[in-house]
Amino acid sequence: MGRIFLEHIGGTRIFSCATCYTILTNRTELISTRFTGATGRAFLFKRVVNLTYSEVQDRVMLTGRHMVRDVSCKNCNAKLGWIYEFATEENQRYKEGRVILERALVTESDGFEEHVGDD
Repeated sequence: MGRIFLEHIGGTRIFSCATCYTILTNRTELISTRFTGATGRAFLFKRVVNLTYSEVQDRVMLTGRHMVRDVSCKNCNAKLGWIYEFATEENQRYKEGRVILERALVTESDGFEEHVGDD
């Protein structure tokens, strides 16, 4: 088997897998910190990289019925949260295509300043 291709999303504050420190997303992709997962607090993100996805599952959550896939780290396969595929409630549709990462399963750290055109 070949090497795993990992993406780097950049940013000054980055979120990584707590198990292997693979970079997942950054603070600018964060939509909300007011979610709850199996381990407690969870965050909703617009875009997350370096994930693998389970099969679609039908789940009844506090906010209604959703079609979701569990997400895991592409590098070490640790479970990190889930992605919303479909929401049955109209007022929950903003979650579709968005990713929940559980706070206890990720770490947040300093990234790096991006300098554009400062050669």
